[in-house]
Amino acid sequence: MFKPAPTDLTGKTALVTGASGGIGAAAVAHFAALGATVYATDIADSFDGDATYRAFNLLDNAGLAAAQDWIADIQPNILFNNAAIFDMGSVLDADLDQFDRLFGVNVRAFYAVMQSTAKAMVAAGKSGSIINLASQAGHRGEALVAHYCATKAAVISYTQSAALALAPHKIRVNAISPGVIDTPMWKDVDALFAKFENKPLGQKKQEVGDAVPLGYMGSPDDVARAAVFLASDQSAYMTAQTIGIDGGNVLR
Repeated sequence: MFKPAPTDLTGKTALVTGASGGIGAAAVAHFAALGATVYATDIADSFDGDATYRAFNLLDNAGLAAAQDWIADIQPNILFNNAAIFDMGSVLDADLDQFDRLFGVNVRAFYAVMQSTAKAMVAAGKSGSIINLASQAGHRGEALVAHYCATKAAVISYTQSAALALAPHKIRVNAISPGVIDTPMWKDVDALFAKFENKPLGQKKQEVGDAVPLGYMGSPDDVARAAVFLASDQSAYMTAQTIGIDGGNVLR
């Protein structure tokens, strides 16, 4: 007899990093609405959402270690591994300070959070779902986004390796690659493009939205709905995959 898989997350414990941003905040709201107990973290001092919140600076060794201890305590069985920072610069412009900052958060801290969550799941004997946030930038280089593209390519690679390593423990690991999503961060991204490409403010944002095959920028809710799919039993037989939520920008 046909039995549909539920998206209900009642009884699940979810951790969302980068929770103060548009995508992270949307994930918190969606997980909580579907019954999960949600824990959230970001660098901001406070958070307005349906979650237990702690602030950590993941670029700082002490902050990252404290976050890892917190993860061991809360024992999540869903991780939305979203914390990341953005900056721009071509290979001629992007120096090693920028490299250290972007790789420090987007790869080093990302990996430490994923590893700590996986260890907590294994120690508790829990199956679970780890959802890593990549980007369309991780599938192709971009002239002005050298370090950021490389960090997101690393996220995709680590997702595949972790999925294979954790499969015997019934822990699934997948990634989401958002395209151009209309979040508050786009104000800063647009300003950087205005600087590097000598464009008026707002022009780049309009251009990238118009260039999407579907004709517009996505919303944080578009990404959060994919996260719900990956967190729930809807995707029970899915691991080591990267889903593009990009309106058709990248053909895989």
